[in-house]
Amino acid sequence: MPVLCQKISMLDTSGVVFLQLGAMAALALYVAANLGANDVANSMGTSVGSKALTLRQAIIVAGILEFSGAVLFGQGVSETLATGVVNADVFSTQPQVFLIGMVSVLIACGIWLQIATSRGLPVSSSHAVVGAIAGFSCVAAGINAVDWRTIGTISLTWVATPVASGALAALFYSVVKYSILDRPDPLSQMREWIPWLSAAMLSVFGIIVLPSVVNVALVQTGAIAAAHDRFGWNLPTHDIVIGIGSIGAIVLTLTSWKKLESVEKEEGRRKKEEARGDKGFGPSTNSSPTPTVPHSPIEQQMARFQVLSACFVAFSHGSNDVGNAVAPLAAIAYIRRTGSFPSEDFSVPLWILVVGGAGIVIGLAIWGKNVIATVGEKIIELQPSGGFCAELATATTVLLASRFGLPVSTSHALVGAVVGVGLIKAWKTVRLETLLSIGSAWLVTIPIAAGLGAIIFSIAQSIGQF
Repeated sequence: MPVLCQKISMLDTSGVVFLQLGAMAALALYVAANLGANDVANSMGTSVGSKALTLRQAIIVAGILEFSGAVLFGQGVSETLATGVVNADVFSTQPQVFLIGMVSVLIACGIWLQIATSRGLPVSSSHAVVGAIAGFSCVAAGINAVDWRTIGTISLTWVATPVASGALAALFYSVVKYSILDRPDPLSQMREWIPWLSAAMLSVFGIIVLPSVVNVALVQTGAIAAAHDRFGWNLPTHDIVIGIGSIGAIVLTLTSWKKLESVEKEEGRRKKEEARGDKGFGPSTNSSPTPTVPHSPIEQQMARFQVLSACFVAFSHGSNDVGNAVAPLAAIAYIRRTGSFPSEDFSVPLWILVVGGAGIVIGLAIWGKNVIATVGEKIIELQPSGGFCAELATATTVLLASRFGLPVSTSHALVGAVVGVGLIKAWKTVRLETLLSIGSAWLVTIPIAAGLGAIIFSIAQSIGQF
Protein backbone atom coordinates (compact mmCIF):
# COMPACT_ATOMS: atom_id res chain seq x y z
CA MET A 1 0.00 0.00 0.00
CA PRO A 2 2.71 2.55 0.81
CA VAL A 3 4.40 1.69 -2.50
CA LEU A 4 1.15 2.30 -4.39
CA CYS A 5 0.66 5.64 -2.62
CA GLN A 6 4.21 6.62 -3.48
CA LYS A 7 3.63 5.82 -7.16
CA ILE A 8 0.38 7.81 -7.19
CA SER A 9 2.20 10.71 -5.55
CA MET A 10 4.93 10.58 -8.20
CA LEU A 11 2.32 10.54 -10.96
CA ASP A 12 0.54 13.49 -9.38
CA THR A 13 3.82 15.40 -9.15
CA SER A 14 4.71 14.62 -12.76
CA GLY A 15 1.24 15.66 -13.85
CA VAL A 16 1.51 18.97 -12.01
CA VAL A 17 4.93 19.68 -13.55
CA PHE A 18 3.60 18.80 -16.99
CA LEU A 19 0.59 21.10 -16.57
CA GLN A 20 2.82 23.91 -15.33
CA LEU A 21 5.17 23.56 -18.30
CA GLY A 22 2.15 23.41 -20.60
CA ALA A 23 0.85 26.67 -19.15
CA MET A 24 4.27 28.28 -19.54
CA ALA A 25 4.49 27.02 -23.12
CA ALA A 26 1.09 28.62 -23.81
CA LEU A 27 2.42 31.90 -22.38
CA ALA A 28 5.53 31.67 -24.57
CA LEU A 29 3.31 30.97 -27.59
CA TYR A 30 1.34 34.10 -26.73
CA VAL A 31 4.52 36.20 -26.49
CA ALA A 32 5.86 34.73 -29.74
CA ALA A 33 2.56 35.51 -31.47
CA ASN A 34 2.80 39.14 -30.44
CA LEU A 35 6.47 39.19 -31.45
CA GLY A 36 5.52 37.82 -34.87
CA ALA A 37 2.76 40.37 -35.28
CA ASN A 38 5.08 43.24 -34.38
CA ASP A 39 8.63 42.37 -35.45
CA VAL A 40 7.95 40.65 -38.77
CA ALA A 41 7.19 44.09 -40.18
CA ASN A 42 10.98 44.44 -40.06
CA SER A 43 11.29 42.02 -42.96
CA MET A 44 8.06 42.44 -44.91
CA GLY A 45 6.82 45.96 -44.19
CA THR A 46 8.73 47.66 -46.99
CA SER A 47 7.87 44.94 -49.53
CA VAL A 48 4.16 45.34 -48.84
CA GLY A 49 4.42 49.13 -48.77
CA SER A 50 6.13 49.22 -52.17
CA LYS A 51 3.62 46.70 -53.63
CA ALA A 52 6.42 44.23 -54.39
CA LEU A 53 4.37 41.72 -52.39
CA THR A 54 0.73 41.62 -51.41
CA LEU A 55 -0.07 41.33 -47.71
CA ARG A 56 -1.23 37.74 -48.22
CA GLN A 57 1.97 36.78 -50.04
CA ALA A 58 4.11 38.51 -47.40
CA ILE A 59 2.41 36.59 -44.59
CA ILE A 60 2.90 33.24 -46.37
CA VAL A 61 6.55 33.86 -47.28
CA ALA A 62 7.46 35.33 -43.90
CA GLY A 63 5.65 32.55 -42.07
CA ILE A 64 7.62 29.81 -43.80
CA LEU A 65 11.00 31.53 -43.46
CA GLU A 66 10.47 32.80 -39.90
CA PHE A 67 9.48 29.32 -38.71
CA SER A 68 12.40 27.69 -40.53
CA GLY A 69 14.90 30.16 -39.10
CA ALA A 70 13.50 29.82 -35.58
CA VAL A 71 13.50 26.03 -35.49
CA LEU A 72 16.72 25.35 -37.40
CA PHE A 73 18.96 28.17 -36.17
CA GLY A 74 17.36 29.65 -33.05
CA GLN A 75 19.32 27.66 -30.49
CA GLY A 76 22.01 30.23 -29.77
CA VAL A 77 20.04 33.38 -28.99
CA SER A 78 18.43 32.62 -25.62
CA GLU A 79 21.44 32.43 -23.30
CA THR A 80 22.14 36.15 -23.00
CA LEU A 81 18.50 37.11 -22.58
CA ALA A 82 17.97 34.40 -19.99
CA THR A 83 21.03 35.13 -17.85
CA GLY A 84 22.93 38.16 -19.19
CA VAL A 85 20.74 40.98 -17.86
CA VAL A 86 20.73 39.84 -14.23
CA ASN A 87 23.47 39.26 -11.68
CA ALA A 88 23.77 35.48 -11.72
CA ASP A 89 25.32 35.39 -8.25
CA VAL A 90 22.16 36.89 -6.76
CA PHE A 91 19.79 34.27 -8.17
CA SER A 92 22.04 31.21 -8.17
CA THR A 93 20.96 30.39 -4.62
CA GLN A 94 17.26 31.02 -5.25
CA PRO A 95 16.37 29.56 -8.66
CA GLN A 96 12.66 29.28 -7.80
CA VAL A 97 12.47 33.05 -7.39
CA PHE A 98 14.08 33.42 -10.81
CA LEU A 99 11.49 30.99 -12.21
CA ILE A 100 8.62 33.11 -10.91
CA GLY A 101 10.36 36.14 -12.40
CA MET A 102 10.59 34.54 -15.84
CA VAL A 103 6.88 33.74 -15.75
CA SER A 104 6.30 37.42 -14.98
CA VAL A 105 8.52 38.35 -17.94
CA LEU A 106 6.43 36.25 -20.32
CA ILE A 107 3.18 37.86 -19.19
CA ALA A 108 4.58 41.42 -19.14
CA CYS A 109 6.13 41.18 -22.61
CA GLY A 110 3.03 39.63 -24.10
CA ILE A 111 0.81 42.39 -22.74
CA TRP A 112 3.04 45.25 -23.89
CA LEU A 113 3.70 43.81 -27.34
CA GLN A 114 -0.03 43.27 -27.89
CA ILE A 115 -0.81 46.84 -26.87
CA ALA A 116 1.85 48.19 -29.24
CA THR A 117 0.77 45.91 -32.08
CA SER A 118 -2.91 46.84 -31.73
CA ARG A 119 -1.87 50.48 -32.22
CA GLY A 120 0.37 49.60 -35.17
CA LEU A 121 3.57 50.66 -33.36
CA PRO A 122 6.84 48.81 -34.16
CA VAL A 123 8.66 48.34 -30.84
CA SER A 124 11.66 46.31 -29.81
CA SER A 125 10.80 42.91 -28.36
CA SER A 126 14.39 42.67 -27.09
CA HIS A 127 13.94 45.85 -25.09
CA ALA A 128 10.62 44.59 -23.72
CA VAL A 129 12.22 41.36 -22.48
CA VAL A 130 15.19 43.22 -20.98
CA GLY A 131 12.90 45.73 -19.27
CA ALA A 132 10.67 43.04 -17.78
CA ILE A 133 13.67 41.08 -16.47
CA ALA A 134 15.10 44.24 -14.91
CA GLY A 135 11.74 45.07 -13.32
CA PHE A 136 11.20 41.77 -11.53
CA SER A 137 14.90 41.56 -10.55
CA CYS A 138 14.74 44.88 -8.71
CA VAL A 139 11.69 43.72 -6.74
CA ALA A 140 13.13 40.27 -6.06
CA ALA A 141 16.66 41.16 -5.00
CA GLY A 142 17.19 44.91 -5.20
CA ILE A 143 18.80 47.13 -7.80
CA ASN A 144 22.12 45.30 -7.56
CA ALA A 145 20.48 42.27 -9.13
CA VAL A 146 20.44 44.07 -12.51
CA ASP A 147 23.41 44.56 -14.83
CA TRP A 148 22.84 48.29 -15.38
CA ARG A 149 25.73 48.54 -17.81
CA THR A 150 23.78 46.32 -20.20
CA ILE A 151 20.67 48.44 -19.74
CA GLY A 152 22.68 51.61 -20.44
CA THR A 153 24.20 50.16 -23.61
CA ILE A 154 20.78 49.16 -24.88
CA SER A 155 19.45 52.65 -24.16
CA LEU A 156 22.23 54.23 -26.22
CA THR A 157 21.16 52.16 -29.22
CA TRP A 158 17.83 54.01 -29.27
CA VAL A 159 19.63 56.92 -30.88
CA ALA A 160 22.60 55.25 -32.58
CA THR A 161 20.72 52.51 -34.43
CA PRO A 162 18.16 54.56 -36.41
CA VAL A 163 20.71 57.29 -37.14
CA ALA A 164 23.29 54.84 -38.50
CA SER A 165 20.72 52.87 -40.48
CA GLY A 166 19.16 56.04 -41.85
CA ALA A 167 22.55 57.35 -42.99
CA LEU A 168 23.34 54.06 -44.77
CA ALA A 169 19.91 53.94 -46.42
CA ALA A 170 20.30 57.53 -47.60
CA LEU A 171 23.71 56.66 -49.06
CA PHE A 172 22.44 53.52 -50.81
CA TYR A 173 19.38 55.26 -52.22
CA SER A 174 21.45 58.24 -53.39
CA VAL A 175 23.67 55.87 -55.38
CA VAL A 176 20.70 54.03 -56.89
CA LYS A 177 18.86 57.27 -57.65
CA TYR A 178 21.84 59.00 -59.26
CA SER A 179 23.25 55.98 -61.09
CA ILE A 180 20.03 54.30 -62.26
CA LEU A 181 16.70 56.00 -61.63
CA ASP A 182 17.55 59.52 -62.81
CA ARG A 183 19.45 58.45 -65.93
CA PRO A 184 17.96 58.94 -69.45
CA ASP A 185 18.10 55.17 -70.08
CA PRO A 186 17.58 53.55 -66.64
CA LEU A 187 17.15 50.03 -68.06
CA SER A 188 20.60 50.19 -69.64
CA GLN A 189 22.05 51.49 -66.37
CA MET A 190 20.28 48.74 -64.50
CA ARG A 191 22.05 46.17 -66.67
CA GLU A 192 25.43 47.59 -65.64
CA TRP A 193 24.49 47.75 -61.94
CA ILE A 194 22.86 44.32 -61.58
CA PRO A 195 26.18 42.55 -60.76
CA TRP A 196 27.00 45.17 -58.11
CA LEU A 197 23.53 45.04 -56.56
CA SER A 198 23.66 41.24 -56.52
CA ALA A 199 27.10 41.21 -54.92
CA ALA A 200 26.09 43.80 -52.30
CA MET A 201 22.95 41.96 -51.32
CA LEU A 202 24.50 38.49 -51.22
CA SER A 203 27.51 39.82 -49.29
CA VAL A 204 25.46 41.42 -46.51
CA PHE A 205 22.77 38.79 -46.18
CA GLY A 206 25.20 35.96 -46.85
CA ILE A 207 27.31 37.00 -43.87
CA ILE A 208 24.18 37.07 -41.69
CA VAL A 209 22.55 33.83 -42.84
CA LEU A 210 25.09 31.54 -44.52
CA PRO A 211 27.50 30.90 -41.59
CA SER A 212 24.65 29.42 -39.56
CA VAL A 213 23.40 27.38 -42.51
CA VAL A 214 26.88 25.99 -43.27
CA ASN A 215 27.51 25.25 -39.61
CA VAL A 216 24.32 23.22 -39.24
CA ALA A 217 24.34 21.59 -42.68
CA LEU A 218 28.04 20.75 -43.01
CA VAL A 219 29.89 21.14 -39.71
CA GLN A 220 27.43 19.64 -37.23
CA THR A 221 26.50 16.81 -39.59
CA GLY A 222 30.16 15.90 -40.00
CA ALA A 223 30.17 16.41 -43.77
CA ILE A 224 33.33 18.56 -43.72
CA ALA A 225 35.12 16.08 -41.45
CA ALA A 226 34.07 13.20 -43.72
CA ALA A 227 35.38 15.03 -46.80
CA HIS A 228 38.69 15.59 -45.02
CA ASP A 229 39.00 11.94 -43.98
CA ARG A 230 38.05 10.53 -47.39
CA PHE A 231 39.59 12.98 -49.85
CA GLY A 232 42.03 14.94 -47.71
CA TRP A 233 40.17 18.17 -48.36
CA ASN A 234 40.68 20.88 -45.78
CA LEU A 235 37.67 23.15 -46.29
CA PRO A 236 37.58 26.21 -44.02
CA THR A 237 34.04 27.20 -43.16
CA HIS A 238 34.48 30.81 -44.22
CA ASP A 239 35.72 29.72 -47.66
CA ILE A 240 32.59 27.62 -48.12
CA VAL A 241 30.45 30.61 -47.16
CA ILE A 242 32.29 32.85 -49.64
CA GLY A 243 31.96 30.21 -52.36
CA ILE A 244 28.22 29.77 -51.86
CA GLY A 245 27.70 33.53 -51.77
CA SER A 246 29.73 34.03 -54.96
CA ILE A 247 27.77 31.33 -56.80
CA GLY A 248 24.52 32.88 -55.59
CA ALA A 249 25.57 36.34 -56.80
CA ILE A 250 26.52 34.96 -60.24
CA VAL A 251 23.24 33.05 -60.59
CA LEU A 252 21.22 36.08 -59.47
CA THR A 253 23.07 38.30 -61.93
CA LEU A 254 22.52 35.97 -64.89
CA THR A 255 18.85 35.46 -63.99
CA SER A 256 18.28 39.20 -63.61
CA TRP A 257 19.98 39.93 -66.92
CA LYS A 258 17.73 37.42 -68.65
CA LYS A 259 14.63 38.94 -67.08
CA LEU A 260 15.82 42.45 -67.93
CA GLU A 261 16.30 41.44 -71.55
CA SER A 262 12.66 40.38 -71.81
CA VAL A 263 11.58 43.66 -70.16
CA GLU A 264 13.66 45.66 -72.66
CA LYS A 265 12.02 43.81 -75.54
CA GLU A 266 8.61 44.46 -74.04
CA GLU A 267 9.45 48.15 -73.65
CA GLY A 268 10.56 48.30 -77.26
CA ARG A 269 7.29 46.80 -78.45
CA ARG A 270 5.30 49.15 -76.22
CA LYS A 271 7.04 52.22 -77.65
CA LYS A 272 6.40 51.02 -81.19
CA GLU A 273 2.73 50.49 -80.39
CA GLU A 274 2.50 53.96 -78.85
CA ALA A 275 4.22 55.46 -81.89
CA ARG A 276 1.51 53.85 -84.07
CA GLY A 277 -1.14 55.28 -81.80
CA ASP A 278 -2.34 51.96 -80.34
CA LYS A 279 -3.52 52.99 -76.88
CA GLY A 280 -4.97 49.59 -76.08
CA PHE A 281 -1.61 48.01 -75.59
CA GLY A 282 -1.21 46.82 -72.01
CA PRO A 283 1.64 45.60 -69.91
CA SER A 284 2.87 42.07 -70.24
CA THR A 285 1.37 39.45 -67.94
CA ASN A 286 4.36 37.12 -68.07
CA SER A 287 4.93 35.12 -64.94
CA SER A 288 7.51 36.26 -62.44
CA PRO A 289 8.51 35.48 -58.86
CA THR A 290 6.93 38.75 -57.73
CA PRO A 291 3.54 40.23 -58.53
CA THR A 292 3.16 42.89 -61.20
CA VAL A 293 3.65 46.21 -59.46
CA PRO A 294 2.16 49.54 -60.59
CA HIS A 295 5.57 51.07 -61.23
CA SER A 296 7.97 51.57 -64.10
CA PRO A 297 9.82 48.56 -65.56
CA ILE A 298 12.94 49.57 -63.66
CA GLU A 299 11.02 49.46 -60.35
CA GLN A 300 9.69 46.02 -61.26
CA GLN A 301 13.29 44.87 -61.58
CA MET A 302 14.15 46.40 -58.22
CA ALA A 303 11.12 44.65 -56.72
CA ARG A 304 12.75 41.27 -57.34
CA PHE A 305 15.83 42.32 -55.39
CA GLN A 306 13.63 43.66 -52.63
CA VAL A 307 11.61 40.45 -52.29
CA LEU A 308 14.78 38.36 -52.10
CA SER A 309 16.26 40.66 -49.46
CA ALA A 310 13.00 40.46 -47.48
CA CYS A 311 13.27 36.67 -47.51
CA PHE A 312 16.79 36.85 -46.07
CA VAL A 313 15.67 39.28 -43.37
CA ALA A 314 12.70 37.07 -42.43
CA PHE A 315 14.88 33.98 -42.09
CA SER A 316 17.50 35.87 -40.11
CA HIS A 317 14.85 37.46 -37.88
CA GLY A 318 13.33 34.07 -37.08
CA SER A 319 16.69 32.62 -36.14
CA ASN A 320 17.69 35.55 -33.94
CA ASP A 321 14.61 37.12 -32.37
CA VAL A 322 12.82 33.90 -31.46
CA GLY A 323 14.98 34.00 -28.34
CA ASN A 324 13.02 37.02 -27.14
CA ALA A 325 9.95 34.81 -26.79
CA VAL A 326 11.44 31.49 -25.72
CA ALA A 327 14.38 32.53 -23.51
CA PRO A 328 12.17 32.80 -20.41
CA LEU A 329 10.52 29.46 -21.22
CA ALA A 330 13.93 27.83 -21.73
CA ALA A 331 15.05 29.12 -18.33
CA ILE A 332 11.84 27.88 -16.68
CA ALA A 333 12.20 24.42 -18.23
CA TYR A 334 15.87 24.28 -17.14
CA ILE A 335 15.02 25.13 -13.53
CA ARG A 336 12.18 22.61 -13.48
CA ARG A 337 14.49 19.91 -14.83
CA THR A 338 17.61 20.59 -12.76
CA GLY A 339 16.43 22.65 -9.80
CA SER A 340 19.31 25.09 -10.34
CA PHE A 341 19.92 28.49 -11.94
CA PRO A 342 20.64 28.24 -15.72
CA SER A 343 24.32 28.00 -16.49
CA GLU A 344 25.83 29.97 -19.34
CA ASP A 345 25.99 26.95 -21.65
CA PHE A 346 22.46 25.65 -21.16
CA SER A 347 20.78 24.55 -24.38
CA VAL A 348 17.30 25.24 -25.71
CA PRO A 349 15.23 22.10 -26.43
CA LEU A 350 13.82 21.70 -29.93
CA TRP A 351 10.21 21.70 -28.73
CA ILE A 352 10.68 25.18 -27.26
CA LEU A 353 12.00 26.48 -30.59
CA VAL A 354 8.99 24.92 -32.33
CA VAL A 355 6.68 26.73 -29.90
CA GLY A 356 8.44 30.01 -30.66
CA GLY A 357 8.38 29.49 -34.42
CA ALA A 358 4.70 28.50 -34.40
CA GLY A 359 3.80 31.50 -32.29
CA ILE A 360 5.57 33.89 -34.65
CA VAL A 361 3.62 32.51 -37.62
CA ILE A 362 0.27 32.61 -35.77
CA GLY A 363 0.76 36.20 -34.63
CA LEU A 364 1.88 37.33 -38.06
CA ALA A 365 -1.20 35.81 -39.68
CA ILE A 366 -3.68 37.23 -37.16
CA TRP A 367 -2.35 40.66 -36.22
CA GLY A 368 0.66 41.37 -38.46
CA LYS A 369 -1.04 43.70 -40.91
CA ASN A 370 -1.19 46.61 -38.43
CA VAL A 371 2.56 47.11 -37.96
CA ILE A 372 3.33 46.13 -41.57
CA ALA A 373 1.05 48.96 -42.69
CA THR A 374 2.79 51.46 -40.37
CA VAL A 375 6.32 50.62 -41.50
CA GLY A 376 5.50 50.13 -45.17
CA GLU A 377 2.95 52.87 -45.84
CA LYS A 378 2.51 55.41 -43.03
CA ILE A 379 6.06 56.84 -42.80
CA ILE A 380 6.63 57.51 -46.51
CA GLU A 381 5.26 56.16 -49.77
CA LEU A 382 7.78 53.53 -50.81
CA GLN A 383 8.75 52.16 -54.18
CA PRO A 384 10.74 48.92 -54.60
CA SER A 385 14.02 50.77 -55.11
CA GLY A 386 13.60 52.62 -51.82
CA GLY A 387 12.38 49.50 -50.03
CA PHE A 388 15.38 47.50 -51.19
CA CYS A 389 17.80 50.20 -50.00
CA ALA A 390 16.04 50.37 -46.63
CA GLU A 391 16.28 46.61 -46.09
CA LEU A 392 19.91 46.50 -47.21
CA ALA A 393 20.78 49.34 -44.82
CA THR A 394 18.91 47.64 -41.97
CA ALA A 395 20.76 44.37 -42.48
CA THR A 396 24.11 46.16 -42.75
CA THR A 397 23.51 48.09 -39.53
CA VAL A 398 22.49 44.99 -37.58
CA LEU A 399 25.46 43.05 -38.99
CA LEU A 400 28.00 45.73 -38.05
CA ALA A 401 26.51 46.07 -34.58
CA SER A 402 26.68 42.33 -34.07
CA ARG A 403 30.35 42.30 -35.05
CA PHE A 404 31.04 44.89 -32.34
CA GLY A 405 28.85 43.07 -29.82
CA LEU A 406 26.30 45.90 -29.60
CA PRO A 407 22.65 45.00 -28.87
CA VAL A 408 20.47 46.72 -31.46
CA SER A 409 16.83 46.63 -32.44
CA THR A 410 15.86 45.61 -35.97
CA SER A 411 12.71 47.72 -35.57
CA HIS A 412 14.78 50.82 -34.82
CA ALA A 413 17.11 50.11 -37.72
CA LEU A 414 14.32 49.64 -40.25
CA VAL A 415 12.37 52.74 -39.25
CA GLY A 416 15.57 54.79 -39.44
CA ALA A 417 16.33 53.33 -42.87
CA VAL A 418 12.86 54.16 -44.20
CA VAL A 419 13.24 57.72 -42.96
CA GLY A 420 16.70 57.94 -44.58
CA VAL A 421 15.23 56.95 -47.95
CA GLY A 422 12.44 59.47 -47.47
CA LEU A 423 14.86 62.32 -46.75
CA ILE A 424 16.66 61.72 -50.05
CA LYS A 425 13.53 61.02 -52.08
CA ALA A 426 11.38 63.91 -50.81
CA TRP A 427 11.87 64.96 -47.21
CA LYS A 428 8.53 66.77 -47.04
CA THR A 429 6.71 63.47 -47.59
CA VAL A 430 8.02 61.99 -44.33
CA ARG A 431 5.04 61.82 -41.94
CA LEU A 432 6.28 63.32 -38.68
CA GLU A 433 3.19 62.35 -36.69
CA THR A 434 3.87 58.68 -37.40
CA LEU A 435 7.51 59.07 -36.33
CA LEU A 436 6.47 60.80 -33.09
CA SER A 437 4.14 57.92 -32.24
CA ILE A 438 6.85 55.35 -32.98
CA GLY A 439 9.49 57.29 -31.03
CA SER A 440 7.21 57.58 -28.01
CA ALA A 441 6.63 53.83 -28.05
CA TRP A 442 10.40 53.24 -28.18
CA LEU A 443 11.05 55.49 -25.18
CA VAL A 444 8.46 53.90 -22.94
CA THR A 445 9.09 50.25 -23.85
CA ILE A 446 11.70 49.46 -21.18
CA PRO A 447 10.01 51.46 -18.36
CA ILE A 448 6.56 50.01 -19.08
CA ALA A 449 7.88 46.46 -19.45
CA ALA A 450 9.89 46.89 -16.24
CA GLY A 451 6.83 48.16 -14.39
CA LEU A 452 4.64 45.32 -15.66
CA GLY A 453 7.30 42.76 -14.79
CA ALA A 454 7.66 44.14 -11.26
CA ILE A 455 3.90 44.28 -10.63
CA ILE A 456 3.19 40.81 -12.00
CA PHE A 457 6.13 39.32 -10.05
CA SER A 458 4.90 40.91 -6.83
CA ILE A 459 1.40 39.54 -7.33
CA ALA A 460 2.64 36.06 -8.23
CA GLN A 461 4.99 35.96 -5.26
CA SER A 462 2.37 37.21 -2.82
CA ILE A 463 -0.24 34.61 -3.73
CA GLY A 464 2.39 31.83 -3.60
CA GLN A 465 1.28 30.40 -6.95
CA PHE A 466 4.50 28.44 -7.27
